[in-house]
Parts: sequence; structure tokens; C-alpha cells
Amino acid sequence: MGTKILSKKFYNEMIQLEPRYPTKVALLLPALHAAQDEFGWLSPEVMEEIGSYIGIHPAQVREVASFYTMYNLRPVGKYHLKICTNVACCLRGADELVSHCEKKLGIQCGETTKDKKFTIMEEECLGACGTAPAMMLNNDYYENLDVVQLDELLENLE
Repeated sequence: MGTKILSKKFYNEMIQLEPRYPTKVALLLPALHAAQDEFGWLSPEVMEEIGSYIGIHPAQVREVASFYTMYNLRPVGKYHLKICTNVACCLRGADELVSHCEKKLGIQCGETTKDKKFTIMEEECLGACGTAPAMMLNNDYYENLDVVQLDELLENLE
């Protein structure tokens, strides 16, 4: 592989984590998280470099990254809104939150605003059924959310 894309910080983090895992391959999920934190998404080139670093084929990296919804396989906006639409959240108004976001931001779920500021996604489950409806904004959870709270949150971001 030619020029490295991932930063020195990424590699230092992997070196620090490696002794905690039984094999270098076991670093795959932490490596995907660290790379996504660095770039906001996982490009094919980044996944290829991760595979090369931990000693597996890039297709195996893609298989894992595409299995989990927490990994972005395409660029997302600066503010990535992931609204849980599983049954508990839907029963408590998640569909209304999704519709409201789409209308307010002028995009559909799975899309990013033209200014690259917002991406809206539906999440299958955020594991917050007891505090539904739930949403993640980048890596932060917001629970017991309603349209008024959502508007306040979005307005504070702009």
C-alpha cells in the first residue's frame, strides 16, 4: 500500500490498545471506531489501510463495517442525527420526530443537506427503550425526546 491515510494518532492508539486484545485482528472494531472518529466515515481506502495494518483482507473489513449500523460507509453531515424507529420509540413518537426533521431540514432519511451540515438516519435500535423516543446526535444520546426539544437542539447547533 502507498501513502498512509490514517494519522499518527490513530496508529498510536492502536499500539496502546493492542496489548489488551488476544490478537491483532481483534483490534478491528476499535480501529473502525478510531478511523471513523478521525474522518467521520469509512472510505474504501481507509478500510483497506485498516485491513493491511491488522493483517486481514479489505473485504473482511468491509463485511464487518457494513454489518454494523454505527459505521458510516459514506460521508455524513457535521451533525449526524440517528433517530431510533424501533417499536418502543415509534410507540412514543419517533415517526413524528423523523417527519419533523425531514421537513425542517428539507431532506429525507438517509440524505445529507447540501451544506453538509446535517444527515438524518433511522436507527433500528439505540437500546434506550425505557427512555423512548431516543436519538443520537453524533456520539451523544438524547432521550424522552419530543418535537419541541428537538427544535431547541437543532437551533443550538446552527
